[in-house]
Amino acid sequence: MSITKQAQLAKEASLKLAVLPAKTKNKALIAIAKALKNNSNAILQANKKDVEKAEKSGLGQVLIKRLMLDKHKISEMAEEARSVARLEEPVGRVLSQVELDKGLMLYQVACPIGVIGAIFESRPDAVVQISALCLKSGNSVILKGGSEAKNSNRILVGIISKAAEKNGIPKGSVQLIETREQVAEMLNLDDCISLVIPRGSGSFVKYVQEHTKIPVLGHSEGICHVYVDKYADMKKALDICFDAKCQYPAVCNAMETMLVHEGIAKRFLPLMIKKFQQAEVEIRGDEKTRKIVKDIKKATEKDWKTEYNGLILSVKVVNGLNEAINHINRYGSKHTDAIVTENRKNADIFMDLVDSASVMWNASTRFADGFRYGKGAEIGISTAKIHARGPVGLEGLVIYKYKLVGKGQVVKDYIGRNAGKFRHRIIKKLF
Repeated sequence: MSITKQAQLAKEASLKLAVLPAKTKNKALIAIAKALKNNSNAILQANKKDVEKAEKSGLGQVLIKRLMLDKHKISEMAEEARSVARLEEPVGRVLSQVELDKGLMLYQVACPIGVIGAIFESRPDAVVQISALCLKSGNSVILKGGSEAKNSNRILVGIISKAAEKNGIPKGSVQLIETREQVAEMLNLDDCISLVIPRGSGSFVKYVQEHTKIPVLGHSEGICHVYVDKYADMKKALDICFDAKCQYPAVCNAMETMLVHEGIAKRFLPLMIKKFQQAEVEIRGDEKTRKIVKDIKKATEKDWKTEYNGLILSVKVVNGLNEAINHINRYGSKHTDAIVTENRKNADIFMDLVDSASVMWNASTRFADGFRYGKGAEIGISTAKIHARGPVGLEGLVIYKYKLVGKGQVVKDYIGRNAGKFRHRIIKKLF
């Protein structure tokens, strides 16, 4: 089937999905979770083929780690589908209601976006996250995963589609494309596709934005920082920075640069860097850092702009809060940044002035995640300044429409010398 026909099928499905009752969608999501568990062996066999091929082709260890699935990961994927089913129904929610005049009521009601084009990296678990969120929010989706996860993506989409369609979801609601040529063609289908969500490098997101008329919800690099303030608690700082870098270094919310106040640097850096080096983290420091801790690599201008996705960390000593904020706003990717401090005023200034989707105080950057934020799952982390920012869950996959309910009113009655007057009264009466 051509991508054009796939998009048309997805559009037809989206119109049916938009009016499905919550009970039907939730039943389908539970069925998807069960199907994932029941087909775990087949999923692992398909994933093994992808991993073996990736290893033979010399794919980097960071990407291979993202690609790999195991029984625990499949259980997590199934639980994500269940958790999305448990979320409050987003479609049909009344956002506001205004009485324009007696008997003339205006309602703002949440509704699906339509057809989502989702392009993502080598993580096959993204198939489940994105599909579950799209179905729950009443959107159909066309998925394009990384070519290195081809077998994993195929079997997952097959399982999801089959389970969904058996439980009342329209055919064509979840589809897969596999080639770059199909992506290029999809980007031209603005008559069918309502939103494109690319997950990948900044250059890739920019490419998508420049080659489509379709609105783009961008999710680019995660150049995340932790700033250890002069007033930081030492134990908190050691634990938070280690977790932010080492708990899972391959993901976009891992710390890539650590900034340290010069007033605490001589006490903190030797302990922190020793702990990092014991975990085989390569440290690249500025001149002040290298004077405090010997035999570490020199950080270059490029390092401040780099998302390593691995066990490499840039370290800089700063003269205070303002320099830390300025560094983050200059080199960061507007993703997630944290401050470690016991000073409330400094924390407030940091969280107000750092221009990122998530800002944190005394917590690891690794918390920037849709599941941990209580969204059930996430379709991506948006660094854009549009309707959805940060970890994007259901709220980013619905828009709204206005429903005006009258009793025969016409505009001419509100124009001229004896014009009727609008009340514009906020009311509690639901649609």
